[in-house]
Amino acid sequence: MSYQVLARKWRPRSFREMVGQTHVLKALINALDSQRLHHAYLFTGTRGVGKTTIARIIAKCLNCETGITSTPCGECSVCREIDEGRFVDLIEIDAASRTKVEDTRELLDNVQYAPSRGRFKVYLIDEVHMLSSHSFNALLKTLEEPPPYVKFILATTDPQKLPATILSRCLQFSLKNMTPERVVEHLTHVLGVENVPFEDDALWLLGRAADGSMRDAMSLTDQAIAFGEGKVMAADVRAMLGTLDHGQVYDVLHALIEGDAKALLEAVRHLAEQGPDWNGVLSEILNVLHRVAIAQALPEGVDNGHGDRDRVLALAQALPAEDVQFYYQMGLIGRRDLPLAPDPRGGFEMVLLRMLAFRPADTADAPRQALKPVGISQATADSAKPVAAAPVVAPAAVSAPAAQAPVAQPTPAPAPVVPTPEPEPEPVVEAQPEPVIEEVIDLPWNDPVEPEVVQQPVFEPVLETVAEPPELSPMPLPTPDSVVPDAPEWVAAPVPEPTVADVDVATPGIDLDDEPPLDEDYIEPDMDSAYSYLDDLASEHAAEPAPEPEPEPAAMPATGLALQWLELFPKLPISGMTGSIAANCTLIAVEGDHWLLHLDPAHSALFNATQQRRLNDALNQYHQRTLTLTIELIKPEQETPAQAASRRRADRQREAEESIHGDPFIQQMMQQFGAVVRHDTIEPVEAPVTQGS
Repeated sequence: MSYQVLARKWRPRSFREMVGQTHVLKALINALDSQRLHHAYLFTGTRGVGKTTIARIIAKCLNCETGITSTPCGECSVCREIDEGRFVDLIEIDAASRTKVEDTRELLDNVQYAPSRGRFKVYLIDEVHMLSSHSFNALLKTLEEPPPYVKFILATTDPQKLPATILSRCLQFSLKNMTPERVVEHLTHVLGVENVPFEDDALWLLGRAADGSMRDAMSLTDQAIAFGEGKVMAADVRAMLGTLDHGQVYDVLHALIEGDAKALLEAVRHLAEQGPDWNGVLSEILNVLHRVAIAQALPEGVDNGHGDRDRVLALAQALPAEDVQFYYQMGLIGRRDLPLAPDPRGGFEMVLLRMLAFRPADTADAPRQALKPVGISQATADSAKPVAAAPVVAPAAVSAPAAQAPVAQPTPAPAPVVPTPEPEPEPVVEAQPEPVIEEVIDLPWNDPVEPEVVQQPVFEPVLETVAEPPELSPMPLPTPDSVVPDAPEWVAAPVPEPTVADVDVATPGIDLDDEPPLDEDYIEPDMDSAYSYLDDLASEHAAEPAPEPEPEPAAMPATGLALQWLELFPKLPISGMTGSIAANCTLIAVEGDHWLLHLDPAHSALFNATQQRRLNDALNQYHQRTLTLTIELIKPEQETPAQAASRRRADRQREAEESIHGDPFIQQMMQQFGAVVRHDTIEPVEAPVTQGS
């Protein structure tokens, strides 16, 4: 007897032999047991998850000689023929090779014939998404209402390509991918029955390589048995698949944890002996770090899909959470930059060395070094220290020329000598764009040279006054005779800091912080008032709604029904968009309770069923009866309320302009001074409505 591959030998023949897909099997079993049979089923999912297998089991359930049941006997002639693929009433169609509409028509021509052996004729169309659009259209009617003895079972790996008309005619079941745990569990059972020695790590490698497909897992197991000479060993499977040993990934991570560069490069050397894909190695490291992060947040949430759950939990205890996040982010950036490296291995090593060099320095054995001083001025750093009071002279007192110095100047005094608490010299402050004030340097009184003016940066100026307030009348520069005797005692005496009231009394009407203007005719504008005026003007214009364009004059004045509509419009309880629509309408016909209005098509954008209903409700409310309103988009020939209002405004404007031009005073101004009347500023004044009018 020829050898039969595991994928075909272990194909399930009943629902109870199926692995996984419980959500699909439960619905099918209940439907079969209760005889609630649909005429079309659609199974979607990736390759090797059981779509065709479930379809064949359904065919056996429908045609088993024991009756329609969810547990076919598997021993009758129908069950055996279906298992062997020779049952005449199970028509399997490969849509990938029969995509033309002629093939579909040939299939549908045979639908009308009753089944030969079984109760139902089952059409199994595999990879149905490969059919052409014409084939789908030809299939629609038969798929919706097939004969009672016909069942359609469709299978596809790409349901997005199916038309919505096909999906709506089928019961759709989405089959899930097989998890590595389920694959390993099934392979353990199969190899145990087949008496094939195996290692658990080898099965985990096969389960991950299957990528959710049980058929792929069985095929890879066949290949591993042949590769390992009747055994399934981890080393052989790893060599066969060309996958990376997970133990080497953990060696790299342990070297990172210990900060051992030698062990790290040694682990890379062992990896290089296998000639791996370095991008794939970095991906495996990121996968492990991802699972470690999950273990730190939720230990019970770590899956055992790689068979290394214990090692992941151990790493989660050894690595700080911030290190895990840092390594993961560094690895992601490294994967992006890896194609730019001159050598893939060198790029991989640089990623690991970068992780090692920039690891968070929060451990006791982490190297620590003093930070370099940042560029902060010493004055800013010492701003919290007490500052000695220094005399400050108004800048205008020394910067203005002698000829333009009507403002009183305080008598300069020698700077008080205050002992500093720190002996070290004051550091040199770098030039920065900070406010400067001018300080008068004391010179010998017998020196005829004018005092020299220098600029010195001052960070926190403190006002200092002399013992007596200065006089406000102009006075010449001080002479040696005006110096107060006993200057050392006066200098050493503490001078109390003046309050705001003292400064106001000492210098009435003078602000020492403001420099007087050089030109007496110059008046500094009030910028706050100017900005406030501009803001008010902008808000005033923004608050004003955009004026609506004036409607064109009507062809004829309003008469009859149109005139009645002009009189009725102001009395209706409407406003807003509904009022605008009514203002541009005119009444055309009234037949009992049926009213016909014509609306200017220029305002059709505002018109809809809601506005018509509101206008109709307003008419009903005014007339106290139910009216039926019809509005047609035809330009009115007679005057509408909007056109009448525009005409009245134009008349009032013309009368106002004629009144201005006829005023004797205006005419005299125009004759004597050449005045011109600006018509855009003329606005008619509404006459007040008196009680008797």
